[in-house]
Amino acid sequence: MQIKCGIIGASGYAGSELVRLLHAHPEATLVAINARSSIGKSIHELYPGFNECVNMVFEKEDQVIDKSDCIFISLPHGFSEPIVAKCLAKNKKVIDLGADFRLVDSQDYEDWYHMTYKDMTLHQQSVYGLSEIHREQIKEAHLIGNPGCYPTSIALGLYPLLKAQFSDAKHIIIDAKSGTTGAGKESSESSHFPRRNEAFAPYKIAKHRHTPEIEQMLSETLGKKCKITFVPHLLPINRGIISTIYVDLNKSITEEALYELYHSYYKDEKFVRLLPLGNVADVKFVQYSNYCDISLHLDERNNTLIIVSAIDNMIKGAAGQAIQNMNIMYKINEDSALTMIAPSF
Repeated sequence: MQIKCGIIGASGYAGSELVRLLHAHPEATLVAINARSSIGKSIHELYPGFNECVNMVFEKEDQVIDKSDCIFISLPHGFSEPIVAKCLAKNKKVIDLGADFRLVDSQDYEDWYHMTYKDMTLHQQSVYGLSEIHREQIKEAHLIGNPGCYPTSIALGLYPLLKAQFSDAKHIIIDAKSGTTGAGKESSESSHFPRRNEAFAPYKIAKHRHTPEIEQMLSETLGKKCKITFVPHLLPINRGIISTIYVDLNKSITEEALYELYHSYYKDEKFVRLLPLGNVADVKFVQYSNYCDISLHLDERNNTLIIVSAIDNMIKGAAGQAIQNMNIMYKINEDSALTMIAPSF
C-alpha cells in the first residue's frame, strides 16, 4: 500500500527537495502540496526542473491534510504548532522540518527563538528524529521534530566518542561551514550574490539558534549537561555542511582504537560512512546524497580528537533525513528514495 504524502511549505528549498525525493519513492505517493503565497500555481512555475515531471498545483493547507497519511511541514519557526494539532486530531503522522518540535526545554525555545510553546501536550508527543540514534522511538512516533542541519552533522560526529565516555566534554569547539541554501529561499543582504561570491566569514558567533539543539543531543548522549563553543560560517557554495569538531580526550588512545570505536557504532548504518584513516571528509562527496561522511584525526601532542563531519544540508540535514524518518515510521526500507550518491565532479 502506498503512503499518501503531503507537504506544507513546498515552495521553499527544503520543501522542493521533499518534492524531488518523494517523486522517486517506490512506496510513497505525493498527493498534495501547499505554499501559502502560491495557491493555484503549479510548482513548475517556481521550479522549472519539475516541468512535465511534477505538475502539481499548490492547494490549501486543509486540503493537503485531508488527502495525506503523512504530512511534512517545511515552514519557518513559529508556524507549525497549530498545523500539527490539526494533523494529529485527524490521526495523521507528521514530520516537522522547522525548529518548533526539536527542543525539549520550552525555556530554550523562548530564550533562543523568542517564542513560547502554546500546547505542551503536543511537544510531549514529539520525538527528536535523529534517525541513527533514535530509531526505536521513531518507529512508534506520530510526530517527529526533524533535526537541524548543523546538529545532524555534529551529533553524528560526536556520538560514539561521548557515548563511550572517552571525553568529559568540558571544552568542545565546533567550527562549521554551510552552503547558502541553509539560510533559506528568502534573499537578504548577506546572501545576495555580489556579497556572498568570493566571500567567507563566520556569522552569529556563539549566538546561533542551533546551539541549544546541539547541546541537548550531546547532553543526552553524555548523560550530563554539556556546553559547546559553536561558530558557523557561510561558504560561497549552494549546498553542504562541513563541521570540524575539536574535543579533548580523557585517556590516551590510539587513532586506530578510535577508528574501531566509531566502526563498532556505525558499521551497520547505511548513511554514515566512516572514512579510512588518513582521508578527510569533504562536502563535495556528499552533495545530493543522504550520507554523512566522518573522518577522524588524532592530535597526539594535545590528546585531542579532531572530527570532520560532512553532509548535504538540504538532504541529510533536512529533506533526506525527513524521508528516512518516514521510512522508519512506516517500517519500510530505510533507504527508499535515498540511494542517490554524489556527482563525481
